[in-house]
Amino acid sequence: MSQSVHGTWANRWLFILAATGSAVGLGNIWKFPYITGENGGGAFVLMYLLCIALVGIPVMIAEVMLGRMGRQSPINTMVGLVKRFHAPVFWAGIGWMGALAGFLILSFYSVIAGWALAYIPKLAMGDFQQATGEYAAATFGNLLASPQTLTLWHSLFMLATIFVVARGVNRGLEAAIKWLMPLLFVLLFVLLAYAVQTDSFSAGVDFLFSFDFSKLSRESLVIALGHSFFTLSLGLGAIMAYGAYMPQSASISKTIVVVAVLDTLVALASGMVIFPIVFSNGLEPGAGPGLLFQTLPIAFGNMAAGSFFGVLFFVLVVFAALTSSISLAEPIVAWLVESKGWSRLRAGACVGLSAWLLGLGTVLSFNHWADYTLFGKTFFDCLDFLTTNIMLPLGGLLIAVFVAWVLSKQTVADELRMGPPALYNAWRFILMFISPLAVLAVLLNGLPFLSTLIGQIKSLL
Repeated sequence: MSQSVHGTWANRWLFILAATGSAVGLGNIWKFPYITGENGGGAFVLMYLLCIALVGIPVMIAEVMLGRMGRQSPINTMVGLVKRFHAPVFWAGIGWMGALAGFLILSFYSVIAGWALAYIPKLAMGDFQQATGEYAAATFGNLLASPQTLTLWHSLFMLATIFVVARGVNRGLEAAIKWLMPLLFVLLFVLLAYAVQTDSFSAGVDFLFSFDFSKLSRESLVIALGHSFFTLSLGLGAIMAYGAYMPQSASISKTIVVVAVLDTLVALASGMVIFPIVFSNGLEPGAGPGLLFQTLPIAFGNMAAGSFFGVLFFVLVVFAALTSSISLAEPIVAWLVESKGWSRLRAGACVGLSAWLLGLGTVLSFNHWADYTLFGKTFFDCLDFLTTNIMLPLGGLLIAVFVAWVLSKQTVADELRMGPPALYNAWRFILMFISPLAVLAVLLNGLPFLSTLIGQIKSLL
């Protein structure tokens, strides 16, 4: 199949922007800077870059290649490739598991992105001017405690996501990406230019890049592996779906290297924006939501033109989240269009409504259901753990094994046209041996909880 029924990216750079948009998300804005600072700074960055090179890029090349070979949704791509190469039928499960993982992540990703959406009007109206730590904590706590408010912002974000996806590859995904990604880069540059002017820019850079090898541990390696995998959106069908729309003339390997570099640069730049602002206001960098929704609003509320830069920052966060969420919805929407003959509008509405309903479980996890846990994990925590620690690594592992061990060496070489044989052979060796072992390490790290969960389920039967 020379072209997907859904259309094709107009050019290689639109695919790069789309794939980068899928990769750049909430994890780039707050998670990567924080885990870098807590795990040895520059030493962790080096480890992370090694993981990107040995795990992220090789598996991403393989996943995009499968998408372009199949030219359909990840589900139908894997079904078609299994038939075409007479592989055991269970390999088709790669497409199903990826689409399911993307759907599950979309359900709670929309809720978290809704938090950022809720903060835009708060900052625009000056709610955080001269705010104290107690006020910022209470504001965030009140947001989480209100299922009605969370549902409102979750609904608005999901509507924006499905509006883009329902319009198709060219009128929807491509049109949105052409605007959102350049604006995201511009916003990031403006905020970075501001951060450079602060007195604590060097302190922020030191926090991110000072080489402290004493903070590196085996856990640091697992964190680096897991994040290098998660940040590139591997194993959940999004990149395979986008690969199906990639022009046949584009070089997959060169394109993916550019995507990985842009994704990493956004993560590093985000850290260089966040921490100078935090340190210049004498605040402590906190982890996760605390950094984004409590520490930073205090900083914006106590600096010159803070409302303006605060709004810019949270618009940046929402744009990053939106470019990721549309890629999460695309695999299953594309499958419904192909297999059921539905219109993009009907398929998008069905997926959006289903994910929205499931997202209500995440909404309630922060208030009414907060005390209902399974092994200490709320509904949201269980979904997050299952997708991030089990389904994504398993999907990436199966993709690497399928491409390296099931498809013939010549078939893959003909599709990739990577250039010098030595380069192709090096990539194939990494995909055959190093990438699977590294992904397996991430997967095994999440198995203790899974085995305990299975044991508990068995005891109930």
